[in-house]
Amino acid sequence: MTARPERSAMHRYFAGLAEATFQTQLGVVDPRMIDYLSDLLIRFARNDTIHSVRSVNGQPLLSVSEMVSEAAERLGDAKRKIHQHIGDFTLFWAGVYPEALRRPSESQDARYDQFESYCTHGRRAYRIASCLDPTQSSDPEPVVLERLSEQFDLCCYGLREIRRQWEEGGDSDSATGTILLN
Repeated sequence: MTARPERSAMHRYFAGLAEATFQTQLGVVDPRMIDYLSDLLIRFARNDTIHSVRSVNGQPLLSVSEMVSEAAERLGDAKRKIHQHIGDFTLFWAGVYPEALRRPSESQDARYDQFESYCTHGRRAYRIASCLDPTQSSDPEPVVLERLSEQFDLCCYGLREIRRQWEEGGDSDSATGTILLN
């Protein structure tokens, strides 16, 4: 993890889980990507962030297809931000709550297709966002977004593991407990 100013207990909790999961359990030593993923969990813990992308008339965009259509109409930084949000949105749902994308329907294939569709849209959105230069220094570096695109499935798996750990109390592994307490 990179050095940061004082963060809330929730930030430290998710950062500790993300670091332990990705570095220790999955062998992914990429501090910038891990920081991005722990920040993603914090941002999406706030319900208003999940649907923060709005149409030009101010209406929240509730589906991935609406977001993709809106991104096609935008230019520059606005386009980049929407594609980044599509990546974040799909990664969050496919990683943390995949069962929400596999709700019972007439066929098993239809449930699987929605999950796969989210993953496909997420990989594509991160790839597009990585190709558009950020205008603000606080925006994530294109290389982080490119890695999220390339490692989307691994990130989904890692986020599922983080969820499993927080549901178990978050400190079943001594390394995780040490990170959370310090």
